[in-house]
Amino acid sequence: MAERDVVDTVLGFARTLRHAGVTASPDRVQAMLAALGHLDVLRPSAVYWAGRLTLCAGPDDLDRYDAAFLAWFSGRRPRPAPAAAQVRPRLAASAPLDAGTGEGDEDPDAPDLAARASADEVLRHRDVAGLTDAEKAHLRRLFALLVPAAPMRPARRRRPAAHGSVHPARTVRRALRDGGEVSRLVHRRARPRPRRVVLLVDVSGSMTPYADALLRFAHAAVRARPASTEVFTIGTRLTRVTRELRLRDPDRALAAGGEAIPDWSGGTRLGEVLKAFLDRWGQRGTARGAVVVVCSDGWERGDAALLAEQMARLKRLAHTVVWVNPHKGRVGYEPLTGGMQAALPSVDHFVAGHSMAAFEELSGVIARA
Repeated sequence: MAERDVVDTVLGFARTLRHAGVTASPDRVQAMLAALGHLDVLRPSAVYWAGRLTLCAGPDDLDRYDAAFLAWFSGRRPRPAPAAAQVRPRLAASAPLDAGTGEGDEDPDAPDLAARASADEVLRHRDVAGLTDAEKAHLRRLFALLVPAAPMRPARRRRPAAHGSVHPARTVRRALRDGGEVSRLVHRRARPRPRRVVLLVDVSGSMTPYADALLRFAHAAVRARPASTEVFTIGTRLTRVTRELRLRDPDRALAAGGEAIPDWSGGTRLGEVLKAFLDRWGQRGTARGAVVVVCSDGWERGDAALLAEQMARLKRLAHTVVWVNPHKGRVGYEPLTGGMQAALPSVDHFVAGHSMAAFEELSGVIARA
């Protein structure tokens, strides 16, 4: 089974557990994923005990865990167990680690965990600008579980490895220690290293409904790769918020970032701000060979020709340029604004950024870059 399938399934199971009343925190979910990395995920008993030992915080969580496990992995609605009996999930030995369908025995007293899992799936595709306060709070918990994958680049320096090209010098030195006989060839190969990711997040007035979600995605990216991720906000001026977003708690990180951003909900001068970024940071190395992600709706109050010129300059420096526009997720959208018309010729990937599902797709675009 693919690693991505296992991660998606465990994240869905963790959401179901939280609906059932079990505090499956991100740290506990990561612990379960680490445990499954050493187990056979096609063995239901291994998956059951890996989750029980990592996701449950106390005896009160055990019955809820058993019920959620049955609902998610078996597709059944479990009946309440007698007080003297302890329910154990029964799965076929060859059953793969797939999400259940939620169909099965009817019991009006049992929690409809499968329906709640479906509600999570619906929320993933909702436009964040139209969510209620409760739905936004739920979305923040989903962002806490998001772990964007980093793009990799080949390294020039080669290191010792079990396979690869022969390392002549080390092979000869080993032979000299063995009396002049070449008894073993020493190999080396280049190991890939994370490629730098730079996120430029538009915090102007037109982007206010999406700025919080975009910064939470940026925080998840910084949390996953703090050494190779840089975050700037753009509007009427350029602000580096990488240090603030390195705080582990997302709410504290965004609060610190909000205090550092002087032009929140202001105007938009993308061309001038992008020029400031390239002059001060990009030309000196931050954008060289990096995956640069510009998150903006493209409303440019300044000179569109300047924006086109700076985007072409960015294209020459960066490895890949990704433009995220929340409005692209709407049916019938066309990039007709002057800013988007000026920027698109220098963009490698033009993607949406309006929902949790769109952010997950963006994570894949960045990883494949």
